Formats: sequence, C-alpha cells, structure tokens
Amino acid sequence: MRKLSLTVIGMYATILAAFSQNSSDSSLYKNKKLSFDEVDFVSGYYHQNGNNSAVTGGIGSEKLSDFANTIELKLSRYDNKFRRHSFNFELGIDHYSSASSDKIDPSTISSPSHADTRFYPSLGWTIENVNKRTAFGLTGSFSKEFDYKSYGLGASFTKASKDNNRELTVKLQTYFDNWSVIYPIELRAASDQTGNGIQGHSPRNSYNGSFSISQIINQNFQVLIIAEPSYQSGLLATKYQRVFFTDGSELTETLPDTRMKIPIGIRANYFLGDRIIIHSFYRYYQDNWGLKAHTIDLELPLKITPFASVSPFYRFYSQNAVDYFAPFGRHNTSEKYFTSDYDLSKFTSQFFGAGIRLAPPKGILGVQRLNSIDLRYGYYQRSNGLHANEISLHLKVK
Repeated sequence: MRKLSLTVIGMYATILAAFSQNSSDSSLYKNKKLSFDEVDFVSGYYHQNGNNSAVTGGIGSEKLSDFANTIELKLSRYDNKFRRHSFNFELGIDHYSSASSDKIDPSTISSPSHADTRFYPSLGWTIENVNKRTAFGLTGSFSKEFDYKSYGLGASFTKASKDNNRELTVKLQTYFDNWSVIYPIELRAASDQTGNGIQGHSPRNSYNGSFSISQIINQNFQVLIIAEPSYQSGLLATKYQRVFFTDGSELTETLPDTRMKIPIGIRANYFLGDRIIIHSFYRYYQDNWGLKAHTIDLELPLKITPFASVSPFYRFYSQNAVDYFAPFGRHNTSEKYFTSDYDLSKFTSQFFGAGIRLAPPKGILGVQRLNSIDLRYGYYQRSNGLHANEISLHLKVK
C-alpha cells in the first residue's frame, strides 16, 4: 500500500542505445531455432521524505524507501517466411517501507501496511515483418502486493515508411485491478477494530492508448509526436487516506469513480557530431478532474571515449491542483468530493542528476557477454518540501 512520487524502475538510462553501433548481415540465412538475444538486469533504490502525508490528512511524515529489481530475458527466432519473432520474459520484485502508511492504524508497531513486497511478472511476444516494415505485439502482465492484484493485457502495431524515415506506432493496454478497501482505524466498523481493516474489495479498471509518429528530418535531427489518452473507472479514491474538515470532523478520501487523462508530447533528438546528443521532451497533460501540467525534460549524452559516455539530465514539472483538493482542515462538509493528497495539489518539481555508461569491446571486467553497465543517480525536489534520492544500476548480458 504505497504512493510513490517517482517510479524507481524506468528512470535509469534513457539513452541506452544512443551510441550503439548498428551492423547489417548480408547473409540470407536466418536462424529458425529459438536463440538468446540478451538479459537485462535493473536494480534501483529510492528514498523520499516530506511533511504532507495523505494518510494523516495532508500533514505528517512522507518518509518512504523502495528497493526494486527487474530481470528481462529476450529470445528470438525466424519462421519459414523470414519473420522475426521476439519473446520477452520480465520479472520484477520490489520491497518498500512507508512511515505514513503505518499511520492507518498507529496503535500497531508494525502493521502489514508498514512494509510490503510487490511481485510483477510479464510476458511479451512481437512478430516483425521486414519486407512489409510492420511489427505486431502482444503482452500480458500480473502484479500483486498486500492490498491489490492487477492483470494487464496489451497489443501494439508499428508501420514504417518505405524509406524507413517515418514510423507510426499504436499501443493499447488495459489493466484490471482488484484492491482491498481499507479504512483508517478510527473510521472502521466497530466489529473490525481488531481486524486488518479490509472492508470488502473493489475493482478499478484502466484503459490506456498510445499513438505516436516519428520522423527522421535529416541525419542529425529526429522528432516524435505522441498522444497517450487513458480512462479509469472504479474506486479511484484511496480509502485509508484521511480528510479533515473545517468543523473538525473526519472522513476518508472521496473522489469521482471515473477519470479521463489526455497527455500530448513531443520529443526531439539532435546529434551534434559523434560525441554529443541533445535529447529534449515536452509534455502537456490535462484531465477531467481539473488537473493541468507541463513537463520539460533535457538530457545531454556525451561520449567520452568510444566505449564510455556520461549523461547529465534535468526535468522540470509544474501542475495546478485538482478541483477536489484542499489542505488539512480546509474542506467544507458540503463538498461531494474531497482529498488532501498533495500529489493532487499545486506544485512545481525538479529532477536532475547524471548517468554513466560503459560498454568496452571485451566486456565489463573482461567478461565478454557482460556487454554494458549503466549507473544513474537523480535528486528530486518539490516546491511543497518533498525531496527524494534515487540510484539505479543496469547490466546487459548479450
């Protein structure tokens, strides 16, 4: 039962292939047996602190630590029509501890909400037709922790132009969640005061789309435009988060049971010779809860040697508050929806740091198959006082 301000896994190097060398095989032979491509291992640690815990009504410690690990196995083969089939098997496990979540029932020394482990495997298959310049893929995923289970299904389609300078990609993803409805100890039914606080279960479904088109302008300049609409339905409020009113009364967070999100972004990459790349990204976000946000992301990978690079990065984010947010003790009892979750408040944030990548031709520490290593550190801070440190390690075996 956690609320992370950042995603631990996925924030490591966004430029893993920026300096990779492409090679072509003129042979007509294609391996029809299932063959090993690579294994990727990512490990990340995230730690945050702040003083606006939603569990205690917008005040109190937001201290949280998360240690996450994922391993992904990639295999491939060619069929009789020389179409390439790729298979991805991914397993993720992360463990977190949260001071604020333990305030759901402060009388316990170590309740199930204080710390938990999440387990999330996934499986993907993609078939690529080089002659038609198309690719089609399917994915399935599962996630489980103390208070919820989630099942995910997805499909994708990619079509490239004849000159391979333009590419259209469509992705559709749906998640079917079932999570436990847990109330703060003082708001539970009298018969459940000594129980685990679970008062039933509720579904929450998410339907996500991604529509992107990329274009190579010239050998130095590439752009991508992407729209990622999503729709959620079900219990979207977190019922163990308290809300306090102007008259001193208390209830649990209450929010609409549907939410429509519409983010639109543009990414531009410019190659300044062989050593420097400028990665830039802008995203505008809007939803029907009244939230509007802007994101600006910059990264400057610099090749130090043919086998080593560093990548300083900076991200600025700004949002207004949703229509239903108010700080501790500011809500009126006449309101239909209410939250004191500062993730939904007005704030600005900055995330900055750097990564380093090593990919020697003889492998890391002389191990030929240990193809590359990426180490990345970032510092996150919000205008409302929340701050966090994050470090991740990515190892690739080919």
